[in-house]
Amino acid sequence: MWQLYFVVGLLGALIGSFLNVCIYRLPRHESIVWPGSHCPACSKPIAWYDNVPILGYLMLAGRCRACSVSIPLHYPVVEALNMVGYLALLWFFGPTMVAMVYAILFSALLVVAGTDLSHKIIPNAVTFPGIVVGLVSAATVLPLGLLNSLLGLLVGGGILWILAWASPYLFGKEGMGGGDIKLLAMIGAFLGWKLVLLTIMVGSLVGSVVGLSLLAARVITREEYIPFGPFLVLGAVSALFFGTPILEWYQGLLAG
Repeated sequence: MWQLYFVVGLLGALIGSFLNVCIYRLPRHESIVWPGSHCPACSKPIAWYDNVPILGYLMLAGRCRACSVSIPLHYPVVEALNMVGYLALLWFFGPTMVAMVYAILFSALLVVAGTDLSHKIIPNAVTFPGIVVGLVSAATVLPLGLLNSLLGLLVGGGILWILAWASPYLFGKEGMGGGDIKLLAMIGAFLGWKLVLLTIMVGSLVGSVVGLSLLAARVITREEYIPFGPFLVLGAVSALFFGTPILEWYQGLLAG
């Protein structure tokens, strides 16, 4: 069994390396296929032995072999997170098609978190195909079913759309962006309406705590914009792994 975990972990790290390419190039509207991996500073191609996930960064001591410019730490972090995420999916859901579908969602969420943190952009190139994959998977593989998936898409995207529409009237400034709306629609397509509501709750709670903490520490001002996408991603991952037991616990409380 350990051989399967080794293969899945390696695959997760390798795909994580590709996710770094997406995070860097999608906001810049560059091809994610061509040219091959290269240093953004000196444009020198990165040799395959330097491009080994995580290990390549460690062997290079975090610097480009050609120009010695520092390589951002988020590169090995994304690779490691995707590897750990794939291993966790295998542990939770077993070697199933369901785990494979959720691996697609997990990697898409990592890209969204990376682009929103770095450029305050949630690419349509991730969310639109993600919505389609979520709906098709719900109709064929996932246990939630197509109707639940459609409701999740409408509930998730609809709630944020209403908040975005109402924010200028209630708070005098724009609230959620269009990217957040499409992101939550994608999450709802994969997880259904109950878990997308849990995603919103967790994301809003964590986002509020982080935002108020940064304001209290005077790291940011009230006028500064904090990307909400990463908090929705955190909420979605929490719902993916722990949503069902959380909902069962909550329903038990309501039942007395």
